[in-house]
Amino acid sequence: MRRIAPVPHSKYAPAARSWLPLRRELPLLVLPLLLLLLGVAPARAQADAASDCALRGTTGWSDEGHATDHSVFQRSTGTRKVAMIFVDFPDAPATEAPADDAAQLTPGADWLWNASYGKLWLAISQSRQWVRMPHDSTSYGFARGLSHEAHEAYVRDAVRAADPAVDFSRFDMVYVVPTRNAKAISFTPTYVYEPGTAGVVADGTTVKWAVTFGQDMWNWGPKLVGHETAHTFGLPDLYAFDAGGDAHRFIGGWDVMGLIGGKGPQYFGWESWKLGWVDDGQVACQASRGSRTVDLTAVEYGSGTKIAVVATGPTTAYVVESRRAVQADTAACSTGALVYKVDTSVATGYGPIRVVDAKPAATPAAGCRPLDDAPYWVGESFADRAAGVRIDVLSADGYGERVRITKS
Repeated sequence: MRRIAPVPHSKYAPAARSWLPLRRELPLLVLPLLLLLLGVAPARAQADAASDCALRGTTGWSDEGHATDHSVFQRSTGTRKVAMIFVDFPDAPATEAPADDAAQLTPGADWLWNASYGKLWLAISQSRQWVRMPHDSTSYGFARGLSHEAHEAYVRDAVRAADPAVDFSRFDMVYVVPTRNAKAISFTPTYVYEPGTAGVVADGTTVKWAVTFGQDMWNWGPKLVGHETAHTFGLPDLYAFDAGGDAHRFIGGWDVMGLIGGKGPQYFGWESWKLGWVDDGQVACQASRGSRTVDLTAVEYGSGTKIAVVATGPTTAYVVESRRAVQADTAACSTGALVYKVDTSVATGYGPIRVVDAKPAATPAAGCRPLDDAPYWVGESFADRAAGVRIDVLSADGYGERVRITKS
């Protein structure tokens, strides 16, 4: 049954705020008058268009470039119709009800609705019956490094098994849910159809996007839906493929595209802009030399200015956004002005976004990890002198920060 998405709550529209008492604003008003009396014209901040900071992607696949290739990836606004099918195997027959497994995942529709500020709704239709796969669960070769061809074969078998009961022409994408008894289906990859190939066809339509859930769904739950579905929109992985000492060294627990169970899983404002959940009017861009002051409203809320961007090259920029321990980020270890560097030439899994740590020498609180305490506080500043970038945090209230961004 199609669910009617709820009307956005007032939580997405924080009240107007008064930033500075009048006595603190008077010097700002008097200074331009004194300059005029002395015959000196005050400097004017350069007002750049948001599009001047919309960096292009260069990887040819999922990356942080502003434009998305919708011949490959699906649109991330409006209603996306999802067929949820349940599969078991000759060597792993289901002993639980499909509803038990669905309960782990269907709340992901609400999670994405809130994270997208009401711009995206997943209309999930459940088949509510187990269908038997033609091969044992161990034969599908699930392991890190699963090839596209092997993954596509798994999707094809699942779709064929469910086809008698499901009209796939009615749906935008497919969720394949295995029985909990199929331990060999260990993790959750996303399938994206490669244009020009045979692909998976059912009911006269090509299945272009699918998420094949694995046993990690029992750990991550609804946020796993947010992570994997966003891959079908073109978002890259923000954790490190070459785990080294820490697979989450690039962004810590910020953004669900990194550590799914992180303390601050709300998508970065940069990504919300790419996905169409934030519009150009909510982006402050400094692409040319100059300085401007920006009132940021926390990215957990839907209204207000979400990000201030200082472009440093054709594929690079620094971004600052406000974070608060509300909505998806209620468990955040720290709040404040979060600064990160975007490089749209960097491939998925290799750090296309890297958070800047305001407190690199600090020990994270219990239950938190490095970078979870990265936000800058009032009176603190970030500077990259080589890039000519400076970000100052001027003031704050319950809804966000006032920052000054400078490009020299």
